[in-house]
Amino acid sequence: MMEPVMERSLGAEVVSKVTRRLMPFLFLLYIVAYLDRINVGFAALQMQPQLGFADSVYGLGAGMFFAGYFFFQLPSNLMLSRVGVRRWMAALMAAWGVVSCAMIFTTTPRSFYVLRFLLGVTEAGFYPGIILYMKHWFPAANRARALAFFNMAGPLAGVVGGPISGALLGLHNLGGLAGWQWLFLIEGIPAILLGGVVLVFLTDHASEARWLKPEEREWLTTTIEQEKHLADVGSSSIWAAFHDPRVWLLSLVYIGLNTCSYGINLWLPNVIRSVSGVNSFTVGLLAAIPYIGAVIAMLVTSVHSDRTRERRWHVAVAAFTGAAALVIAAYTGAVVPSMIALSLAIMAAWCIPSPFWALATTLLSGTAAAAGIALINSVGNLGGFFGPWIIGWVRTATGGFRGGFLVVAGILALAGVIVLQVRARKAA
Repeated sequence: MMEPVMERSLGAEVVSKVTRRLMPFLFLLYIVAYLDRINVGFAALQMQPQLGFADSVYGLGAGMFFAGYFFFQLPSNLMLSRVGVRRWMAALMAAWGVVSCAMIFTTTPRSFYVLRFLLGVTEAGFYPGIILYMKHWFPAANRARALAFFNMAGPLAGVVGGPISGALLGLHNLGGLAGWQWLFLIEGIPAILLGGVVLVFLTDHASEARWLKPEEREWLTTTIEQEKHLADVGSSSIWAAFHDPRVWLLSLVYIGLNTCSYGINLWLPNVIRSVSGVNSFTVGLLAAIPYIGAVIAMLVTSVHSDRTRERRWHVAVAAFTGAAALVIAAYTGAVVPSMIALSLAIMAAWCIPSPFWALATTLLSGTAAAAGIALINSVGNLGGFFGPWIIGWVRTATGGFRGGFLVVAGILALAGVIVLQVRARKAA
């Protein structure tokens, strides 16, 4: 038997090696995925006036992505569990890259709705698949930090994507295409190309990783297997996830998070334009500011969550902070206070995913883990439908963002209350 000190040293080395090998590539994949998901917010600056889309039409179309997500999340994630991450992820990336490029053919509200729905269908298995993939590679004690690094790609997609998307809108009428069409075309191609790289670079399980030494593979495989047996819910039945009330509570929490996150993200360029009147490139630069703060905030939160091994209060405090910031944003109309309030709301929203998923992945094991993660992410992403739609509908009715922000703030605050009700099952 290995000495405890030697085992800890080996474990630290293995986790470090896995992090260096996998995380930069997974990080890149999520940047591409997240940018394809939210770039419609920048495209709307030109697409709405050119195609005559009302705010309610844009809000519904932006949210239709998550309707596709909802209906195809579970089957996509179960297929991933069956055929393996590498092959299924490659297929998904190629498919959503094609659909993202096809957004250039949007001409009517119906075509806008259909293409956004299809984008959600094709990307449905990506995020929950990566969460499950990390469960196979990172011990529980290191998972929140790994998830934080991965989730950091989301706000960084906003940092990088904002100025790029704003600049691409400047290609308006080049080659007979509008700027928003160039945006979708150019930003959709990387997903297609990276789909091929996934087949070569990723390994499905630690036992197959030839880039680890034999003793490293053995330690990681043994550790992950032991944690599966110690998991709170031991049933391997898919239906165990559906029968666990905590899964449904976590789904409600995730609805609240995504209602805020995507409601603000997909309307942020419009909000900035409405309070400042600046050009598209400047909108992109200003839109990057909240995401820079989000990167720092989520890293601090995840490290503290891992160090204290506490998850629920980290989620709740962030939710309450984000709700308060949205209330402030609802009653400000000037550029500086609006940007400060929205930055705080976005920072708070991005502090939630890492401790949230670290909490969720401790509740299920076996096949139930795949089903539970997919169920939480699938139901929770309905918030991505509600958030943009609610803000767009209220803005069409009232002419402003105040009512929509207040509704979203209330939903996020409720999510903070709900997560505090999620507790581990007591041993019999």
